[in-house]
Amino acid sequence: ATIIDGKAFAANLRERIAGEVADLKAKHGLTPGLAVVLVGEDPASQVYVRNKGIQTREAGMRSLEHRLPADAPEAALMDLLGRLNADPAVHGILVQLPLPGQMDAGRVIDAIDPAKDVDGFHVLNAGRLATGRPGMVPCTPLGCLMLLRDRLGDLSGLNAVVVGRSNIVGKPMAQLLLAANCTVTSAHSRTSDLAAVCLQADILLAAVGQPRMIRGDWIRPGATVIDVG
Repeated sequence: ATIIDGKAFAANLRERIAGEVADLKAKHGLTPGLAVVLVGEDPASQVYVRNKGIQTREAGMRSLEHRLPADAPEAALMDLLGRLNADPAVHGILVQLPLPGQMDAGRVIDAIDPAKDVDGFHVLNAGRLATGRPGMVPCTPLGCLMLLRDRLGDLSGLNAVVVGRSNIVGKPMAQLLLAANCTVTSAHSRTSDLAAVCLQADILLAAVGQPRMIRGDWIRPGATVIDVG
């Protein structure tokens, strides 16, 4: 099997993005601004937010971090999102998940301007993806698709199995592969005879959130595998 390592590809992609940002600055005097919102002190979320800030600045964009305490009311977050939606210097908004228990993630995501929803989680962007219309696309599945095209070229006619059905990765990944003319199977932990399903895959994406769930003998020779985790 081919196991794709995304690190080198990501480094090249960052260089391309930095070039595009430089062109925006030179031709239009525009510096894209990305606002990242963190609620609470979750250690993993803090790492993610820090890395997003570093990579945003490396690309030449403006990184704007907003932090709220873990006990902040949902109304405080909604008020912040309203201000970010209205700020012309903010072109993208990311709310780091998970949120504390007093906040409803669905309501929070729906409060983000769909045009600034760079995570692609808003129901309008999810609907646009499902119906083949342009919109914001979740970055992890989009990155996986770019990796696959970089390695395999045209994906038309390939059998793709996506193990996982989350709104963040599994569902949008399946939609992107369908749009790329793959034959797509959405599988998960409850799939009957998951091993047999995986063995049919030309492309296998593991995005189930459970380490070691997929075994080596579930992968047919010549398959291309991405372990999203």
